[in-house]
Amino acid sequence: MMRRRLLSFCAALAAFSLMAAPAEAMKIERVVSPGGIEAWLVEESAVPVIVMHVSWEGGSASDPKGKEGIANLASGLFDEGAGDLDSETFQKKLAATGAVMGFSEDRDYFEASFKTLADKRDEAFALFGLAVTKPRFDPDAVERIRAQIATIIARNMEDPGWIAAQDWYKAAYGSHPYARPSDGTLKSLAGLTVADLHAFKRNVLARDNMKIAVVGPITPAELAPLLDRTFGALPAHARLPKIPEVKVAAKTKTVIEKRPFPQSVVIFGRQGLKRADPDFVPAFVMNYVLGGGSFSSRLMEEVREKRGLAYSVSSYLVPLRHGAMMMGELGTKNASVGLSLSLIRKELARMAAGGVTDKELADAKTYLTGSYPLRFNSNRKIAGELIGIQTENLGIDYVDRRNAMIEAVTKEDIARVAKRLLAGNELIVSIVGEPNMSEKLPEGTKLRPMPEPTGRPTEGAPGASQ
Repeated sequence: MMRRRLLSFCAALAAFSLMAAPAEAMKIERVVSPGGIEAWLVEESAVPVIVMHVSWEGGSASDPKGKEGIANLASGLFDEGAGDLDSETFQKKLAATGAVMGFSEDRDYFEASFKTLADKRDEAFALFGLAVTKPRFDPDAVERIRAQIATIIARNMEDPGWIAAQDWYKAAYGSHPYARPSDGTLKSLAGLTVADLHAFKRNVLARDNMKIAVVGPITPAELAPLLDRTFGALPAHARLPKIPEVKVAAKTKTVIEKRPFPQSVVIFGRQGLKRADPDFVPAFVMNYVLGGGSFSSRLMEEVREKRGLAYSVSSYLVPLRHGAMMMGELGTKNASVGLSLSLIRKELARMAAGGVTDKELADAKTYLTGSYPLRFNSNRKIAGELIGIQTENLGIDYVDRRNAMIEAVTKEDIARVAKRLLAGNELIVSIVGEPNMSEKLPEGTKLRPMPEPTGRPTEGAPGASQ
């Protein structure tokens, strides 16, 4: 997938660390422009850099049937000329301001990121506004970006991780838009036109499906009119297709795509929880213990550390707008696939039946709360967090409430959510490689239980949260 195109930052910014205030000391302000455009602002004057993230509902799942990949193609073209400026002229003017902009898409959202030196604010914001309101989509630029994406698609078709993911989504969601490849196919990409790109821009980039986060040395009074100048020319209302709600197929299914690789890539998963579900936070804590905590997780302990079967193994929650999954990944030798999957299934069943220990819960809370401030140690990270909080409708005070919500999780909460998510044998598995599926755990094998602590819980070292 063509992800956010990160251009090289101007050398003038290289010396700045962009360190931001701790999360608990951060003030988030709601700014509403005279024209009614809303943004969340963190006024941060430590360094003279302004960062803005923008998100529009309408990602690759909204691509019209037969035109898969249009959002992805568009993501590579908004900075390739706008208004009266062709691509070369636009890029020169952008470089002169020391600004960087990039665009990306996922299944649910189309996103933009933007950085500028504060003293070049007005010129840089004007260029960004021109890019999102009057993109040119010149034929030469379209063909150049189309060729780049075609190369990526061809490479992906030989990548075991990409193949396994596509197979999993198809097995889980069938004909739902979530099962389509976000990049499109070589056939759909070849058929996309300049008119399709203009239709995408007109239908998706609107004011009523837009979320904005701004971080840096700019006041609410300065930001408010700038929002109107930047986004005021966008359509008032988006025109998005209705995407149906979907659940992961309930039946156990294993899809094997044989490729002559020495290792196998395995993706496994089942129905998950949406972000608004009251059980999501307990599930988040539970998953840290199960497979989200890297080397401290049960899956890593049982599959890699004790038996040396896998190069990597993990699990994670994927709450999408119209569906949700609990998924995991495994990388292992072909000969170890069957045994590794048997261990994973045993661990899922053990969590469903017994939940977590006091020590596991305490360690998970220590890590998940202690690492949270690291999500706010740069203007870029702050803006990204604010966009996520907005798109998930968690509330402007979520940063202040988040750690207390994790601390409030009990063993009983986790036992409940573990049973809800993990009980039963249903699991969709996709495997790419030449796996040996015959080697399994002997019937009745019991995994070593985690001992209860005899003293105070060990402090977990802070790190990036899941």
